[in-house]
Amino acid sequence: MRFVVAADAEGARLDRFLAGAAQLGSRQRASRALERGKVFVNDAEATPADAGRRVHTGDRVRVWMDRPGSAHRRWGRSGGAEGRLQIVYEDPVLIVVNKPAGLLTVPLPRRGDEPCVEEQLADHLRSRGKRKPLVVHRIDRDTSGLVVFATRAEAQNRLKSQFRRHEPERLYLAIVYGIPSPASGTWRDRLVWDQAALIQKETHPRDPHGKDAVSDYRVVERFGSASLLEVRLKTGKRNQIRLQARLRGHTLVGEQRYVYGPDDLRPIDFPRQALHSYRLAFRHPVTGQQLSFEAPLPGDMVELIARLRIQTGRSGV
Repeated sequence: MRFVVAADAEGARLDRFLAGAAQLGSRQRASRALERGKVFVNDAEATPADAGRRVHTGDRVRVWMDRPGSAHRRWGRSGGAEGRLQIVYEDPVLIVVNKPAGLLTVPLPRRGDEPCVEEQLADHLRSRGKRKPLVVHRIDRDTSGLVVFATRAEAQNRLKSQFRRHEPERLYLAIVYGIPSPASGTWRDRLVWDQAALIQKETHPRDPHGKDAVSDYRVVERFGSASLLEVRLKTGKRNQIRLQARLRGHTLVGEQRYVYGPDDLRPIDFPRQALHSYRLAFRHPVTGQQLSFEAPLPGDMVELIARLRIQTGRSGV
């Protein structure tokens, strides 16, 4: 399929151009084509990172539907350099990686064709004649940042015990709508996982199936309609920060799951929840040495912050 951008499409986002009725017909098909390496613009391969690029009159857009090897994803949703796995630390018993957004931590049965960190680490270790990676904890597919794996069962068990006791330091950066008041504090909720809906829910304090969720937060920077938060997990429930922020009226920018009705139709364009695991600290499972790692904000969140600063006339705080 080949298309030439007409004058009336000048300046449109690439993904929206592809989603047009005369092209692929939906945003889902456009996104899938980008993720699987089927899209070329002026003979250069486009990735999910190019979804927001603007097309111009005369651009040649090709969708190579039967491209060899395109039955499965070639890219995480961030695409490009950020779609590749970055190993932050490695020793004989553990590996810490900076996971890009759009990449699963471990494979899911319902998404067997999607790439994941575990799969990429298995290839990395296999090339060195080492054991397979063993997951210690997870972060959401569309959350970026630090995650740790072990390469030996004993080390995995010791690390998991630390996480069960809530000993590791786990700090996240999040961009949310509005400005929490007070500027720092603690979120405490009772949450229960709905297995049928695959969603975390608030529940009654005495619900025997519920679990306590506790996070400390502080406002790092204000943008008028949004703010940058640092959130420290005291517990580590699935989707915890995303739901706790929403329960207080501060939905994450780009959030797709924890939104309820028209009140959550928001004006800031961002393709994923703006959440990044930027600091992780724990004791080494063999030596007992305290280890601490940081991962800088990924490019998409850096660009979002820059855009918000421009819109509010700020240069940063």
